[in-house]
Amino acid sequence: MDEKKLLEIRPHKEITRVIIEQHGIEEGELIPILHDVNNKIGYISNDAIDEIYTMMKIPKSKIFSVATFYKMFTTKPRGKHVIQFCASAPCHVEGAAAVWTKLQSFLDLRENETSEDGKWTLITTSCLGLCGVAPVILVDEDVYGNVTPEQVENILNRYS
Repeated sequence: MDEKKLLEIRPHKEITRVIIEQHGIEEGELIPILHDVNNKIGYISNDAIDEIYTMMKIPKSKIFSVATFYKMFTTKPRGKHVIQFCASAPCHVEGAAAVWTKLQSFLDLRENETSEDGKWTLITTSCLGLCGVAPVILVDEDVYGNVTPEQVENILNRYS
């Protein structure tokens, strides 16, 4: 059975329970559990937070704080393709503002938004560690360096 059908059958609480059972209920396991939940479900849902609270006895406010502090986690479903835009100083100096404007315009999205059709999510990140080829965007796992506004449409049109 494929992963998508499994998620439709197994509710988020059950998936989260299995992940917690694999890691244990010590508070030090919270980040690895959130990581696995985020990867398995696609985001950290309210049901997942409820199950973590129930099993681990960690206040929901703390779980939510951790889940929203790290950019690698999300508490909202993301699009099929996630675009990470590097907003660091080296990218900015190399013209990233114009690339950002083109991304937002082409996708009709603002930061941390997902398109209505569920195809795209646009987020910023502080650094992708590729300052030598700034400005940089990451689409899913694909890295694009030395990006210009004129390249944005061609890059994004590669993704169905």
